Amino acid sequence: MRAVTCTNAKLEVVEQPTPQPAKGQLLIDVRKCGICGSDLHARYHCDELADIMDESGYHAFMRSDQHVVFGHEFCGEVLDYGPGTRKAPRPGTPVVAVPLLRRGNEVHGIGLSTMAPGAYAEQLLVEQSLTFPVPNGLSPQIAALTEPMAVGWHAVRRGDVGKRDVAIVIGCGPIGLAVICMLKAHGVRTVIASDFSPGRRALATACGADVVVDPAQDSPYATAAAHGPGKGYLKSILDAFDLAVGTVEKLHRLRLPWWHLWRVAEAAGAATPKHPVIFECVGVPGIIDGIIASAPLFSRVVVVGVCMGADQIRPAMAINKEIDLRFVLGYTPLEFRDTLHMLADGKVNPAPLITGTVGLPGVEAAFDALGDPEAHAKILIDPKSDAASPRPVR
Repeated sequence: MRAVTCTNAKLEVVEQPTPQPAKGQLLIDVRKCGICGSDLHARYHCDELADIMDESGYHAFMRSDQHVVFGHEFCGEVLDYGPGTRKAPRPGTPVVAVPLLRRGNEVHGIGLSTMAPGAYAEQLLVEQSLTFPVPNGLSPQIAALTEPMAVGWHAVRRGDVGKRDVAIVIGCGPIGLAVICMLKAHGVRTVIASDFSPGRRALATACGADVVVDPAQDSPYATAAAHGPGKGYLKSILDAFDLAVGTVEKLHRLRLPWWHLWRVAEAAGAATPKHPVIFECVGVPGIIDGIIASAPLFSRVVVVGVCMGADQIRPAMAINKEIDLRFVLGYTPLEFRDTLHMLADGKVNPAPLITGTVGLPGVEAAFDALGDPEAHAKILIDPKSDAASPRPVR
């Protein structure tokens, strides 16, 4: 079978043996595979990330001198089953799968390890237990986006965003756009998107963002304050001090033990100042610290973008503003399953993300094209196509 390997940042189409499924595994015929931002980063920076993964206890992440087949966002059809494996789903069934694969006693990330080759190929191995039939006749190109959309859904859930909260999405690349789609599917009424790229801002609007901001011209945080509840958010420590003292003064006038009233307000969720939930979807050094410095007091910051290098923040700034900083990775199998059904039921429409398709011979050209934010957001690989350059989606 044909596959695209990456070795020392070189992408090339090669012939490889058809993979053989083990017990509990399926062989699928790849219909569509998305090119992920992590693939773009891993091409040149996998050794840095491998060092971090190794320190975290995972010792099989790809290295630059290895022959690795990328691809963890995919949809395919069932071809074959491992020995002793139940024959389900039936052959020809369109499926998606959580990109994890058992190898002996270990589980590896598909497309990010030599132990689990990915879907930049004609065929692919997946775990039967993590495979889901595609419902409602959902198209392969939309089904292939289950994985990145599940990342967005996990981020939204980790952000604990209420429908009346204001959500701010910093960076409108594919993951930022996925977060926007999922925020709106969750019923969040006000989603503010921020990106320097006019093309990405247009895509953010297409994905449902209520307000789109060019950060070179306007602050997304000032925009959030204008759209936020009541009188907006607290901007400085002095505002927080004034709120605390003023609240106690008002409660004293009621001639009741103010601390009992405060506890009642806390139990009802009325004692915490309003704040936005901010999703960092850029992943370059300096972004997190910039958000902490600019965000209103008590903001919740959810870090979704993957910064491959070292970064630096000022903890004292975050402490003084009592910033709630959360980091997210991936999704659960349940979130993956639920995302697939949200797509199939029409609750989420990620179609604006897809800007091009390409065959295996055009993967390197697609990587180059994705370097221009005005040209593309998400390019899908079709292993049955011989297209050597990205073709626009009609």
